[in-house]
Amino acid sequence: MIRAVATALTLLAPAALAGEHGTALPVPISAETCPADPESWTKAALERSLTPQLGLPLVPHPVDNPPTEAKIALGRKLFFDRRLSINRTMSCAMCHVPEQGFANWELATAIGVEGRSVKRNAPSVINVGFLTPLFHDGRDPALETQFVAPLVARNEMANPSIGHVVAELTHLPDYRPLFDAAFAAPASLDRIGQALGAYQRSLTLGDSAFDRWYFGGNEAAMGAAAQRGFALFTGKADCASCHVIETDHALFTDQAFHDTGYGRMREERRQNPPASHPVQVAPGVVHQLDFSRIRSVSAPREADLGRYEVTEEPADRWKFRTPGLRNLAVSAPYMHDGALTTLGEVLEFYNTGGAGHPDQDARIRPLGLSPEELADIEAFLLALTSEGLDCLVSEARSHPPDNY
Repeated sequence: MIRAVATALTLLAPAALAGEHGTALPVPISAETCPADPESWTKAALERSLTPQLGLPLVPHPVDNPPTEAKIALGRKLFFDRRLSINRTMSCAMCHVPEQGFANWELATAIGVEGRSVKRNAPSVINVGFLTPLFHDGRDPALETQFVAPLVARNEMANPSIGHVVAELTHLPDYRPLFDAAFAAPASLDRIGQALGAYQRSLTLGDSAFDRWYFGGNEAAMGAAAQRGFALFTGKADCASCHVIETDHALFTDQAFHDTGYGRMREERRQNPPASHPVQVAPGVVHQLDFSRIRSVSAPREADLGRYEVTEEPADRWKFRTPGLRNLAVSAPYMHDGALTTLGEVLEFYNTGGAGHPDQDARIRPLGLSPEELADIEAFLLALTSEGLDCLVSEARSHPPDNY
């Protein structure tokens, strides 16, 4: 059973999202307003990955992996296929749910096969083609190789080796024509990565209200509160020193690693858990449960040292990659462990100066923002939601999921 092996953090995420803080899950993104033609959706996906979008640079495709419709179609199938996990129950899309912004609103941290817990939040893969390196700790440099880690991780898809996955795909008859169409060759490790990379780079969206206002020059595209929030974001709050805005595009990340104090704070709480914790047992019904009872049916939570786990350099302890901020409205919960469930909580964390640890980044300091100013910044962040999310969902669901 999931509850017998999941960590306490993962178990309690639904309560945090819908009960403890009085917030509700967002409405899932619907594909109905942008129906995709099952026979031609790959053409739109390819065009999107090859065309600069307002607010974004051109997607950087590797020289040895130019995108094609056939690669994108194969990558989509791989992304949704549960047969790629050891017991044929998990797919990439079960942590990166299209209707949930290719993230997962319902869990603070991801869950793998047989309910095994992952210690980090599953981030959205929208615009992932612009990121390098990948993962919260930057442990992989490219989409063409990133997929290996979750496929063989014991607490994710749990395959005994990546060779096992290649062999499985080689023997699945529905894959041979797709690999032939994309590569004129059978399944292999590099071809799997190239197909998944091509598909994920097609999940690219700019054209938010902010983009139309800032880069498009449409003064009416973004409201007054969001405009005030932008001034605070780039000025008094100094958010843009890490969440960078360039002159002709904005990824809202410097792609660097920083200690905000949050990681160390969370580790201290892991080592000193509360006596009780709120657990939602029905909509709107929350009970305080003795934490020892939660631990008795949960795997122990792991420590998370961030970038240090990649470099083993002491100076990298507690550092995590700066996340991009686009489409935050559809990618809750927040932080690397998904423990903050609303943008208001995130803003309050930074407004108070983070955790206040002496070694945290000097830019994380008390900001003294008023409730009105925080509301304006939140309005700006919500204005980073792209048009076309429904079309990404529609393309993703243009064929039935491959949950054989």
